Amino acid sequence: MEIPFVGAMGRLTCRHAIGLAAIAIVTCQLMNSSASAQSATLARTAGKVATAEAANSTDGKDVIGKDWVRLSRDAKGQVTGMQTAIVRYVKPGDKTARSLHVDLIGAVHIGDPAYYKQLNESFKQYDALLYELVAPEGTVVEKGRGTSNAHPIGAMQNVFKDLLELDHQLEEIDYTKKNFVHADMSPDDFAKAMEDRQDSFLQMYFRLIGHAMAHQTELAAEGQSQDLEVFSALFAPDRARRLKVVLAKQLSEMESLMVSFGGEDGSVIITDRNKKALEVLKQRIGKGQKTIGIFYGAGHLADMDKHLRSEFGLQPVSVSWLTAWDLAESQK
Repeated sequence: MEIPFVGAMGRLTCRHAIGLAAIAIVTCQLMNSSASAQSATLARTAGKVATAEAANSTDGKDVIGKDWVRLSRDAKGQVTGMQTAIVRYVKPGDKTARSLHVDLIGAVHIGDPAYYKQLNESFKQYDALLYELVAPEGTVVEKGRGTSNAHPIGAMQNVFKDLLELDHQLEEIDYTKKNFVHADMSPDDFAKAMEDRQDSFLQMYFRLIGHAMAHQTELAAEGQSQDLEVFSALFAPDRARRLKVVLAKQLSEMESLMVSFGGEDGSVIITDRNKKALEVLKQRIGKGQKTIGIFYGAGHLADMDKHLRSEFGLQPVSVSWLTAWDLAESQK
């Protein structure tokens, strides 16, 4: 059963390398900083300054809490950036002087330095900034630590950040700030949950592969192909920017797939980690903290949105967008 699938993967790799690159980045998104958790599982089983674009849905085009990654375009329809959302949630009718508000802050784990600079600045406003990191309690994330090539996931991220001329989140975000609160599973808990669900990274990867194949088939039926676009990008003077444009299109299309990893029957990578983050959120609200941010990969946030509405009685009231990848052509 495995050999035919390997053959199919080989054909996909030859014809649609950029699709696999997008899958690899999405996989890294979902497994951000979880290299130690994966190791435990294997053992058990053997903008330009990042531009915040005010978008309070006054034009009726944005459905708040629905989209977490989008492409920005200029008047000619050319892609100028890949952006992530920050959505604010409040209790309807709360008129208290300092009412509770919770921000879901979407992240991509390799991005422009200016993107992370603006995030660092915005994090100062929160009583508590809850962050994702599959790591033992008490782990200190040293400033500028980056990610190691010793693990395949870290090595993959480093390859892409160098190829695309981007920086890694762990290099740029300052996790040493006093308001940062770890809100994720430990490696042991993660590995046990994987066993309990009979879940695996391989299953997740195959689901992403299947989605990419289906998407490529749809493009072919419409007479479109990214092969020429990728080939042209590889030999262009602004290779990094051109490759990022192609990848950004793939990533924005694949965001909808992340919904299938959430919900009660979803996965450890989304469902169980989100559950842990929301437990920490309840604890922080119980301590009287009113201004709380949750900084997680964008693929997690559609599921969190549902829980904030149903369990916490919160509703989204505004959205702003940060440019993670500046894709505008250089004006020379």
